[in-house]
Amino acid sequence: MWLGPEEVLVANALWVTERANPFFVLQRRRGHGKGGGLTGLLVGTLDVVLDSSARVAPYRILHQTQDSQVYWTVACGSSRKEITKHWEWLENNLLQTLSIFDNEEDITTFVKGKIHGIIAEENKNLQPQGDEDPGKFKEAELKMRKQFGMPEGEKLVNYYSCSYWKGHVPRQGWLYLTVNHLCFYSFLLGKEVSLVVRWVDVTRLEKNATLLFPESIRVDTRDQELFFSMFLNITETFKLMEQLANLAMRQLLDSEGFLEDKALPRPPQPHKKISALKRDLDARAKNECYQATFRLPRDERLDGHTGCTLWTPFNKVHIPGQMFISSNYICFASKEEDACHLIIPLREVTIVEKADSSGVLPSPLSISTKSKMTFLFANLKDRDFLVQRISDFLQKMPSKQPGSSRAARKTSIADPAPEAKEKMKEESWNIHFFEFGRGMCMYRTARTRELVLKGIPESLRGELWLLFSGAWNEMVTHPGYYAELVEKSTGKYSLATEEIERDLHRSMPEHPAFQNELGIAALRRVLTAYAFRNPTIGYCQAMNIVTSVLLLYGSEEEAFWLLVALCERMLPDYYNTRVVGALVDQGIFEELTRDFLPQLSEKMQDLGVISSISLSWFLTLFLSVMPFESAVVIVDCFFYEGIKVILQVALAILDANMEQLLGCSDEGEAMTVLGRYLDNVVNKQSVSPPIPHLHALLTSGDKPPEEVDIFDLLKVSYEKFSSLRAEDIEQMRFKQRLKVIQSLEDTAKRSVVRAIPGDIGFSIEELEDLYMVFKAKHLASQYWGSSRPAAVRRDPSLPYLEQYRIDVNQFQELFASLTPWACGSHTPVLAGRMFRLLDENKDSLINFKEFVTGMSGMYHGDLTEKLKVLYKLHLPPALSPEEAESALEATHYFTEDSSSEASPLTSDLDLFLPWEAQEALQQDEREGARNEDVQEKREEKGTSPPDYRHYLRMWAKEKEVQKETIKDLPKMNQEQFIELCKTLYNMFSEDPMEQDLYHAIATVASLLLRIGEVGKRFSTRPGRKPRDIAPEEDELPAPDLPQNPARELQPPAAGDPQAKAGGDTHPGKAPQESQVVGEGGGGEGRGSPSQPLSDDETKDDLSMSSYSVVSTGSLQCEDLADDTVLVGGEARSPVTTPHCGGTVDTDWSISFEQILASILTESVLVNFLEKKVDIGLKIKDQKKVERQFSTSSDHEQSAALG
Repeated sequence: MWLGPEEVLVANALWVTERANPFFVLQRRRGHGKGGGLTGLLVGTLDVVLDSSARVAPYRILHQTQDSQVYWTVACGSSRKEITKHWEWLENNLLQTLSIFDNEEDITTFVKGKIHGIIAEENKNLQPQGDEDPGKFKEAELKMRKQFGMPEGEKLVNYYSCSYWKGHVPRQGWLYLTVNHLCFYSFLLGKEVSLVVRWVDVTRLEKNATLLFPESIRVDTRDQELFFSMFLNITETFKLMEQLANLAMRQLLDSEGFLEDKALPRPPQPHKKISALKRDLDARAKNECYQATFRLPRDERLDGHTGCTLWTPFNKVHIPGQMFISSNYICFASKEEDACHLIIPLREVTIVEKADSSGVLPSPLSISTKSKMTFLFANLKDRDFLVQRISDFLQKMPSKQPGSSRAARKTSIADPAPEAKEKMKEESWNIHFFEFGRGMCMYRTARTRELVLKGIPESLRGELWLLFSGAWNEMVTHPGYYAELVEKSTGKYSLATEEIERDLHRSMPEHPAFQNELGIAALRRVLTAYAFRNPTIGYCQAMNIVTSVLLLYGSEEEAFWLLVALCERMLPDYYNTRVVGALVDQGIFEELTRDFLPQLSEKMQDLGVISSISLSWFLTLFLSVMPFESAVVIVDCFFYEGIKVILQVALAILDANMEQLLGCSDEGEAMTVLGRYLDNVVNKQSVSPPIPHLHALLTSGDKPPEEVDIFDLLKVSYEKFSSLRAEDIEQMRFKQRLKVIQSLEDTAKRSVVRAIPGDIGFSIEELEDLYMVFKAKHLASQYWGSSRPAAVRRDPSLPYLEQYRIDVNQFQELFASLTPWACGSHTPVLAGRMFRLLDENKDSLINFKEFVTGMSGMYHGDLTEKLKVLYKLHLPPALSPEEAESALEATHYFTEDSSSEASPLTSDLDLFLPWEAQEALQQDEREGARNEDVQEKREEKGTSPPDYRHYLRMWAKEKEVQKETIKDLPKMNQEQFIELCKTLYNMFSEDPMEQDLYHAIATVASLLLRIGEVGKRFSTRPGRKPRDIAPEEDELPAPDLPQNPARELQPPAAGDPQAKAGGDTHPGKAPQESQVVGEGGGGEGRGSPSQPLSDDETKDDLSMSSYSVVSTGSLQCEDLADDTVLVGGEARSPVTTPHCGGTVDTDWSISFEQILASILTESVLVNFLEKKVDIGLKIKDQKKVERQFSTSSDHEQSAALG
């Protein structure tokens, strides 16, 4: 490639000059190519450690002038061919022109200008739209692709210098992080290490520091543990690795690959060594953190953030922190976690102005809202730019915004006289609203948390849930959305609506609101509308319980948006078919139990209690296990604090019951202890009448446990476990998500393997290995096949067996590497036929079961089964009409010649008896079927109705797998038979017994052609016996039958010159065995002047001739080529009626039994088809070639030392 001219030093120690002229020098990197010696090894090591471009481009062209000591690079190349092309262009186009110049500076200026022009022209044609990656990064991406054989679709995100610890020795090299793979390459003094790990195979990723591995990153897969250390910036590297592994897990979870977010802001001047993908991932991480911190909608994009101070009027101080700005919100977070949080929706903003600066208040900014609140920020670094950005966003806001006022709530309480506690709560909140503001722009401080922990009053619960969860923002920015969804979803039926109907009456049936149709109808509308909005989740059990509580404190629309916030932001991945989010948090709960309650942790693991309790606790936010009035207080805290509160309360419950749990002997006893405790968690401050809880009090005759006040439980949870932080929980979620999703994938693998019938022939280990290879091929199509149809994409809602499917192109790749029937260039054709045979539902995709069925037929069938597979591969639907056309011309010539050769084989024993036996068998089957019908009719006429045994027999018949017999296989016509011969010929091409196999198949094919021709004579007269058939006038009269008809099926003798040409002969054959076969021919026969050919001569002849001779016992390789014209070896009888060219002889056919019987006469063919092949070795080779598994290779390069 052409390079922008740069000054270089000519280091003769590292480069060797190969060609030179007065203006240019062509050089090769020392050590590249053959030899190189010790110097080559040192240079190669230096290139890897210093990340030199010479690794990828070991050739270069320099521009020089005679008197100047400065050299300029103008081109580089990865191969001699590429660099020679550039060299010749320079000699042809510039050399003559440069000799005209007198001044050397003018020569250099002209060369530089010319090269820059060429590069500009190339970039104009090749540079994709919007490509922002810097040149240095593109060079690294090129190295990565060349070193690891990655396709263009695999994008490099970033690369880092580090050491890989192999054993106790560090290998310095380069770590390449791509969207789908982690790759490492090292080359030190002849020792090469190459690693490729797919992110979807990572089961553990953590940063740790030990004595052996100082500040290292550990990457675990199912097969190995890898350690990387000596990073320049280990935190940045680990963060990026986490993101990429997270994306891979997301892909396994819901089949969403990485898509670049075009809406993210782009920096005006990109960093020179950072790719666009890396910037995109960094921006995405900041967005997710911003959205989670301030509970903002998922489509909100962070525009920027800056340090500042916020004046807080309630305590008259300036609080330092960070201001965050996005297209719809201005947010503030203090440096101290609980000091102050603020969210200002731009829809509420009326005025943004710069206040006068002073020594006390530098660069102040005042923001006023519709609710008459004013916020004063100061110490802003770039206030003018900030004001301009906010003004730009304000101009884009819709002119009409829905008001943020909320109608006075009517609580669901039956209006009892509020107690003093409730009044005090309401008054406390009113004072808080007065001091800190009300609505979305409220200052959120430690005081706010205290009030939430004391309990939200019934009248304010719905309003504050909406504010703290962020649901209010989505509701006011999407007016009418819920009503529209309800209208669209009404009357629509799906699996989700069926499940909703089933669970409606189980949703808090003890509460009066859901004991009538009004409450149930509202619940139905909310759940159905959400299932319609998010079909990926649809409906999941426990959603009905949570939604029914949300409806008690808000309108339908408010309950809907609270449900959206819950399912999509606050409890991600909880409510789906595999409840992955709940399983992840269950893993966190187990880890926290080990950290905070180590003495109880082991006991709980032994009893298996945590997995039983945590799902019901987390999925329903304790609403299904605690009295309603107590659980709703936990929900108050959850909407303010998030999942942290749920984990704290769960730990506090275990801590309170530690002594009793340690004394439990089994899971049931432990569940009883916890159940009794939770049933007695009460809310003494509740003003609503107590609602009987569904959990019956588990007294079992014992004294009931003491009542526990919910506020005391919350207080203890904050006192003992308040060290939990949201950031730590997110980090733990990532770690557990790897484990959970990989565990689910292993479960899916086991389920798929169990679904495979036991008679398939493969062991469990082989099936699991095949599944991993099959899955890897599917995932590769998702990595690099973005243009593939959506049907190929994985759908997690499907059964495990249907989730991973491959199309014909992927199947051909797998077939070529795994099949024991290698056919050279014919392999893709055979693979296509096998795919069509396995694709029973004709959706152009096959699942793993279908794939394994095909593999089993080739590996584990007996001779008959393997031959049956081959036979079916050459019948429709496996054999497409287009493929059969290539045999049409060959068929024409076969049918012309076969009539004259058929007469010697008209033996009653050989041909007619099988035909009569088959007819008799079919007759018996018909009579048997009639007898069964009569018997069934007699049974029906007898007792009515039939007893249960009759239905059981019928059911068993339906369920019984109908095993295919050879009698069920249709006959094969001439075209299909020729294609079968081609396939068999190609299968033998690389076998050690190649010549014997060629001869055997030639013998069998010739024999079968005659059998088919003879059978044709009787296909039109099935009612007549063969011996009564008189020869027609246009056919040759059949000669007398030989005394030993069995000899007619013997292969031709070694003395037959045409058989000799077909391959090696069998020495034990008597020469007279072939004489009888040729008697019916009137032309060339044994007395033909053609001489026997040697094997070498045969090969030469085969490669040159486009015609071939098919004689008795002979079928040569050109008979089977696609463009073959086959000519009979014996002269046609003058009375034989020729067929029209290009027509198919529809009467000619051959059955499977006849093919099987013929092949059994040739032991070499029997041995070939019965040969056992180990699929394990094929799978290992496939993994190496495809690089789909984590692979590590050490290559010792032999160096010629001097």
